[in-house]
Amino acid sequence: MTDVRLRLDLAYDGTDFAGWARQPGLRTVQGTLEDGLATILRTGPRGVPAPRLVVAGRTDAGVHARGQVAHVDVDDEALQAARGRSARDPLDALLTRLAGVLPRDLVVHRVSTAPAGFDARFSALRRRYAYRVCDDAAARDPLVRGHVLWHARALDVAAMTAAAASLVGLHDFAAYCKPRPDATTIRTLELFTWSRPTAGPDAGLVVASVQADAFCHSMVRSLVGASLAVGEGRRPLGWPAELLAARRRDAAAHVVAAHGLTLEAVEYPDDDELAGRADRTRARRGTDEVAPPGDCC
Repeated sequence: MTDVRLRLDLAYDGTDFAGWARQPGLRTVQGTLEDGLATILRTGPRGVPAPRLVVAGRTDAGVHARGQVAHVDVDDEALQAARGRSARDPLDALLTRLAGVLPRDLVVHRVSTAPAGFDARFSALRRRYAYRVCDDAAARDPLVRGHVLWHARALDVAAMTAAAASLVGLHDFAAYCKPRPDATTIRTLELFTWSRPTAGPDAGLVVASVQADAFCHSMVRSLVGASLAVGEGRRPLGWPAELLAARRRDAAAHVVAAHGLTLEAVEYPDDDELAGRADRTRARRGTDEVAPPGDCC
C-alpha cells in the first residue's frame, strides 16, 4: 500500500462534542471525523488501516473551531476508489462525500494533498484563539449564547489590555495551565489583547485575541479569567503578572467556561520549511509530544 498525506481544513461547533480527541463512549470531533473517513474509504475489509487524524490544536470539551487543521495518511488506492464511477478528482469526491456523512456541527472546508514534511501539529508556527464576552444586557443575543460568555458586570477593556500586555513573551505559564506530568508549560505568547468592536459580527462584545506558538491545557481560559477579574475591578492591573511570576496555580485565577472560546486560525511556514519546523518543535517539546485528550485551552 502507498499512503498519501492529506491536509484537512475544518470547523466545528464544540457544544455537543466532548472535545477533539477520541474517547471511548463519547462523541468527539476526532472520532466523528475518523468514522466518516473510514466509511468513505471502506477501511478494514481489504486490510486498509483505519484513518488516524493528527490535529493542530486539541480543543477541550465545548470549545469551537473556525480554522482548525488536521492531517491524515490514507491508502492511495482507497482514496482513488472513493470517487466511485465518477471521473472527478478524488480529493473533490472525498470532500463532497464527507459533507454527506458528517453531522451539521462539523464541516470540512477543504481537502488537499499535504506538502512534503507537513505535520498539522508540529509544523505549525502559531495558533490564534478568540474569546467572546458580552457584558451589556442591551447587546445580549440569545442566538449566540453558545459562543459568547455572559458577564453580568461591566468590564474595563483598557485595564484588561494593559494587564494582558505584561504576559506577552516567552514565559513559564505554569500558573495558567493545568499541570500534566513531565509536560512543559513554557510557551511564547505572541499576542494578548482585548477590544470592544463597534462594527461587524462582534459589535457590542468584548473580545480577546490570543496568539502563541502553542498553548498548554486550560491556558487561554485561565488568561481570560484573570483578565475578567481585572476588568471588573476585583484585582489590580499587576495581578496577572504576579500570578505568572509565582509559577503555581492559584484558585483565584478562574478558568472560564469553554463555550466562549474559538480556535480562529493556525499558521504554517512556507512549504520548504515545514519539515524543519516539525523537527525543531518535537525536539523542543520533548516529553510533551504526546498529550492526553483535551490538552488545550
